[in-house]
Amino acid sequence: MEIVRAAGLKKYYVTDTYEVRALDGVTLCVEEGEFLAVVGTSGSGKTTLLNLLGGLEEPTAGGVWIRRNSLKDMTREERTVFRRRNIGFVFQQFNLVPMLDVYENIVLPLRLDGEEPDETFLEELVTALGIKEKLGQMPQTLSGGQQQRAAIARALVTKPAILLADEPTGSLDSVTGMEVMGLLRTCADRFHQTVILVTHQEAAAQMADRILRMSDGKLSGGEKV
Repeated sequence: MEIVRAAGLKKYYVTDTYEVRALDGVTLCVEEGEFLAVVGTSGSGKTTLLNLLGGLEEPTAGGVWIRRNSLKDMTREERTVFRRRNIGFVFQQFNLVPMLDVYENIVLPLRLDGEEPDETFLEELVTALGIKEKLGQMPQTLSGGQQQRAAIARALVTKPAILLADEPTGSLDSVTGMEVMGLLRTCADRFHQTVILVTHQEAAAQMADRILRMSDGKLSGGEKV
């Protein structure tokens, strides 16, 4: 079943002297439970695509539908609530709150929405990610790989419709990065999670079910892994 659809998606940055077509007419569909990788070099438009799919930016033209909900038809406040309840984000930087311990960081999205965590699911999640023994620690006491695992747990704890991962291994060494990608793949399979990953690393992309290529704001490819 289709869970994400983008149609004619454009993002142009225009000034008096130049126009940058960061995204230039992208159309794609993602099925529920699919792990999709978008591969491209820096400046190809892949992060812009992820920001539009996640409702962090508004398109110049085109639209995005998640579970048949049109992001462009929402107010900014409605989009913020929808994003918190339906979209998980994992970034290159871990973005953990330094004053909160690991457990508090993971459940923060739920607490912001006035919800209590499903403790059974949370335990299953942190066990799968190998950080169950780290819940009482502060983020600065963890390794980079452990911080990224906590960030993945935070993104998944709300049971989002989609998980958007922007260069999640970019701040990690190659060995730790592949460990994190393996865990992301494991969680996607175990929890039937839809994942859209953008990366410049071919090895990371090979963890996906399908790979798209991005260059100059356009998508191509679609090969199965």
